[in-house]
Amino acid sequence: MTSRPFVVTPQAREDLLQIWNYIAEDSVDSADEVLRKLHDAFVQLSQTPGIGHHREDLADRRHRFWNVYSYVIAYRWESHPLEIVAVVHGSRYLEAFFQSRIGK
Repeated sequence: MTSRPFVVTPQAREDLLQIWNYIAEDSVDSADEVLRKLHDAFVQLSQTPGIGHHREDLADRRHRFWNVYSYVIAYRWESHPLEIVAVVHGSRYLEAFFQSRIGK
């Protein structure tokens, strides 16, 4: 199956850097592995963008959500290319985070 391209927004790139830095404080290898798994998920989402779920409480219908480990990926699933807009730890106050990041 060929995947359509995807892009990671500058804000989502910053999310990834913060995630890597936080995990790398304990283990660079673990930080690298988490980012590999997140990238694998981006590829999977670009292949089958409809697999994520809509969260009415977090964003409008343009956005879908997918979990990897304890991280939530938010993406615009109908965009061409698919657009990764945020990657955030699931323990955060997601309503406030996504309200400030993507609005509703």
